[in-house]
Amino acid sequence: MTLHVPLKIVVVGHGMVGSRLVDELVRRSAESFDITILGAEPYEPYNRVLLSDVVAGRTDVAAITMPEPSGEHVTTLRGVSAVSVDRRARTVTDSAGAVHGYDHLVLATGSRARVFPVPGLVDDDGEVRLPAGVHALRTLDDAREIVAASVNTPRAVVVGGGVLGVEAAYGLAGRGLQVTLVDTAPAPMARQLDSAAGSVLAAGLEASGVTLHSRTSVSEVLVAGGRAVGVRLATGGEDGEVVAARLVVLTTGTVPEAGLARDAGLSTDRGIVVGHDLASPDDPRVFAIGDCAQPPTGSRGLVAEGWDQARRLADHLSSLVAVRAEQAKRVTAPREHLRFPHEGERPSMAVRLGTLIASRAATDAGVDTRGTDVVKVKAGSLSIVAMGVSGARDREVPGQRAVTLHDAAAGRYVEAVVADGILVGATCVGDPRVAADLTAAYTRRTPVPVDPAFLLLTPVMPSAEPASSPEHMPDDTTVCRCNGVTKHDITRCWDDGARTPEDIATATRATTGCGSCREAVCGLADWLAASRADGGEAADAEPEPAGLASV
Repeated sequence: MTLHVPLKIVVVGHGMVGSRLVDELVRRSAESFDITILGAEPYEPYNRVLLSDVVAGRTDVAAITMPEPSGEHVTTLRGVSAVSVDRRARTVTDSAGAVHGYDHLVLATGSRARVFPVPGLVDDDGEVRLPAGVHALRTLDDAREIVAASVNTPRAVVVGGGVLGVEAAYGLAGRGLQVTLVDTAPAPMARQLDSAAGSVLAAGLEASGVTLHSRTSVSEVLVAGGRAVGVRLATGGEDGEVVAARLVVLTTGTVPEAGLARDAGLSTDRGIVVGHDLASPDDPRVFAIGDCAQPPTGSRGLVAEGWDQARRLADHLSSLVAVRAEQAKRVTAPREHLRFPHEGERPSMAVRLGTLIASRAATDAGVDTRGTDVVKVKAGSLSIVAMGVSGARDREVPGQRAVTLHDAAAGRYVEAVVADGILVGATCVGDPRVAADLTAAYTRRTPVPVDPAFLLLTPVMPSAEPASSPEHMPDDTTVCRCNGVTKHDITRCWDDGARTPEDIATATRATTGCGSCREAVCGLADWLAASRADGGEAADAEPEPAGLASV
């Protein structure tokens, strides 16, 4: 009999990407890994993408908690951060003084909010110190503090007009505050949108009660009695208007948390330098994923990208277990955790959900990450989606063709970029249905019409058609686009015992991304409960569950 020794994995970071990696490993082969997770925050993993929904009051704090990986071989230490790494001894020392040995170390330390050192935000020693009333929006505590502050002030200033800034400004305006959005760019979301699309978004924000100051920066945060009372604006390098506000929200970007890796002698640039295989070039036993990582193709800071990295790294670590097992020449093979279709029984959920994306293997040429670069803004009726080639920056690439619908009066801007018969990028402002169709076409590589102008107005995916009842929804209808979960997957996990939206989220990860599919998942759960209770399909006359028409 050969003794089975699990592979020791230490994961530094218990956020959306670190917890996803652990979940991927447990789903593949729980007994093959001995995993220790160090999480600096004292909470269960939560959906950071939905923090702006918490600020807006659309989502309760309790609703953004994510399923926590658990098992006999998983140890989670909350409120405990890593302080040093000894690569020679292969150990990590945590803030409590404990030392954790590892075979492989995964850094998923994320990023921190960028704060520019303007007067009012720095002390006499030049150190950044945020006065009362000034908050970055990065953590759960940040969101709670912003919500509490919004109760006691009628005015707020949001600094930074990127995705998070737009979401925060729209959300605070929805709470009834007078909101001013300050941005150095000519229009909001300049990184994703060209000037025409940005102008449509700007008009939508203005109509929602947000006052925009474009091409403007904050030269000073005005502080009285230790509390922010307003900001001084600067345009063209000249100080100008003062905007009074007792709440200032900073959404000026992020900085990767690479200090731990730097102190350990690993290569860092803006983030932790890794190869296509996500390993440090200085130590093949150390990996980095998520916001802290800097792969050869760069990082967009999107959670889908981090999740894709977690899947690929889980595949790699699982392959190392298989190599060890082969080398040990074990007489009795361990029970397989994953069941594949060719084995004569229904494949496990982890296989069904992971087949498409997990097949993206790292090569010297890079990794195909199509579908991980879809940017979706959560701002109520202001529907903004951008993916792939978007805006004016790549329009001159040979072989690409862009078609555009610009209807400023209706608050709509749609652009589709095609090449070699498929959609390679799109921008959609103010038309959520077309945005859903374009997202499906982009992620699935659906062939486009001969005349791509049809993409701007008509559905390109049958699954996007409204369903009069869940019974009439095709099985391959994608319900959760963030995780690629279909109606078929939800029905199968229901048959396997999942009975609530929370059970479905645990089994399939549906609703754990942007959260926009929660209504549809709840509707499917209600329909399944009714139809299975009746011993057959739901009647055609059954009322349509909420949210299904928008899937």
